[in-house]
Amino acid sequence: MAAMAMLGCSGGGGNTAPQGPAPGSGDGAFKQIATEILEDLFKRHPTQATDLGIHKYDAQLDDYSAAAVKAESDAARAFKTRLAAIDPASLSLDQQLDREQLLRAADNTVLQNDVIKHWANDPDLYPTGITNTAYVMIKRSFAPPDVRLKALIAREQGMPATLAEARKNLDNPPRIFTEIALEQIDNNVSFFAKDVPAAFKDVTDKALLADFKKSNDAVIAALGSYKAFLQKELLPKSKGDFALGADTYSKALAAQEMVELPLDRLMQIAEADRQKNEDAFEATAKQIEASKPAEAVLGALQLDHPPASDLLKTTQDTLDSLRQFIVDHHIITIPPSDPARVKETPPFMRSTTTASMDTPGPFETAKLEGFYNMTLPDPRMPKAAQDDYMRGWYFASIVNVSVHEVYPGHYIQFLYAKSFPTDVRKLFGAATNSEGWAHYCEQMMLDEGFHAGEPKYRLAQLQDALLRNVRFIVGIKMHTQGMTVEEATKLFETQGHQPHQVAVEEAKRGAGDPLYGYYTMGKLMLLKLRDDYKAKQGAAYTLQGFHDTFIKLGPLPMPLIRRAMLGETGQLF
Repeated sequence: MAAMAMLGCSGGGGNTAPQGPAPGSGDGAFKQIATEILEDLFKRHPTQATDLGIHKYDAQLDDYSAAAVKAESDAARAFKTRLAAIDPASLSLDQQLDREQLLRAADNTVLQNDVIKHWANDPDLYPTGITNTAYVMIKRSFAPPDVRLKALIAREQGMPATLAEARKNLDNPPRIFTEIALEQIDNNVSFFAKDVPAAFKDVTDKALLADFKKSNDAVIAALGSYKAFLQKELLPKSKGDFALGADTYSKALAAQEMVELPLDRLMQIAEADRQKNEDAFEATAKQIEASKPAEAVLGALQLDHPPASDLLKTTQDTLDSLRQFIVDHHIITIPPSDPARVKETPPFMRSTTTASMDTPGPFETAKLEGFYNMTLPDPRMPKAAQDDYMRGWYFASIVNVSVHEVYPGHYIQFLYAKSFPTDVRKLFGAATNSEGWAHYCEQMMLDEGFHAGEPKYRLAQLQDALLRNVRFIVGIKMHTQGMTVEEATKLFETQGHQPHQVAVEEAKRGAGDPLYGYYTMGKLMLLKLRDDYKAKQGAAYTLQGFHDTFIKLGPLPMPLIRRAMLGETGQLF
């Protein structure tokens, strides 16, 4: 890690210490490189650019070719060389932090492209990628419908070639990845057949609509052909291993999160926190019903859920009370804002997420709303499976998830995003920061008195904490110790206290999201940071002051947050 610039006086004897570069003298050169890095990313990933609120590339499609992947890795190496040549002592603190973030991001790009290689082993990357490309064009009205449709047509015209590129790139993928792609593909087709045309129902330009029908029909046909390819050609030869291995796992953790502890130490931390939460789970269950085992108490609570048809409305109704509690108890400063709107998770995302916050990009200039996505049970599932799924949306759980996703979790982060100190932090960030904050909020809100005296809410919070504990454990074990998807599913059911269908989806997610222990890691690092910050501030400490300071810094990796708030990295956990 780059050292922080230090200012001080020379010692005795009249000798003058050699003077290094003045802090801030190198900011101009660094900012130029940072601007080039951001612009390079926008050009290479126009879908992400659109979602961030950069609309220069709305008519362009991401290049999924092997040549484009190699070019991106080469560019990342070149940028890293230029960044490394800048003396961190010549930078102001904000630029020091951003430089370190960009160095790690360059490492991660090379690692993902050249070693992990999802472009070569994940068949779902391609249909979900083009579906998301269309989704970012329709989910918000950042431009008039005809303008967005024209840009989408340009993107759609390249989508069949993207799926053809997938056939060239895919090489012995893990079977679980091909199975996930097959599970998703009908949703992808349905999205283009139904959702996309419906989004442009108000467009009246006949020539434009004719062009759209032609491009959209071609995408649907290409997806159908891709499905046949998955079933007949790829699935039989999908015999690859999804596990990263210990070395790659550790490198990914260092590049993405700046966490460099040995994996056995991380497992100790994960297991200790899981046991702590399990003990609290058992004790809380006894407060609700002392004569029943904890699992039976939870089971009874899980029967108290809204029907699937009322889930979205029920969730929307919980948000007002959360916001008022935050204001009344001085939890965090809420910038002026409209409420988030609850909506159903888009079809192509339903296989891998149960709830998520989808907010306008930090570069967006139009006034647009944020969406709180919630996943309803798949209507194609048997009724028993749908009922089992809805057990996960019992009323106390809905509140806990809403804390995580909206108030004071991800939605508050979004409200601050436009005012982050630098553009680098509007684009790059660490999941231990963003997800760690949202997970921390679940516990913090109850600790501060939200639903005080109602242990069912604590039980729900602890169930989610145990889910994240098991993610932490499973991510390491699946990718470094040979744990199977089936074994992971069982662990989510037993130690994570999850319904079977949720456990299945969580285990599948772990195969492709190896670092999803970042929820627990981030929460634990944030709790340690809070204790250390409180000790440093002394009588001047307030919880609201801590939260405001943390959020305003942006989603930097937690070691960089510690440098900004405490002046040193210190002990993370």
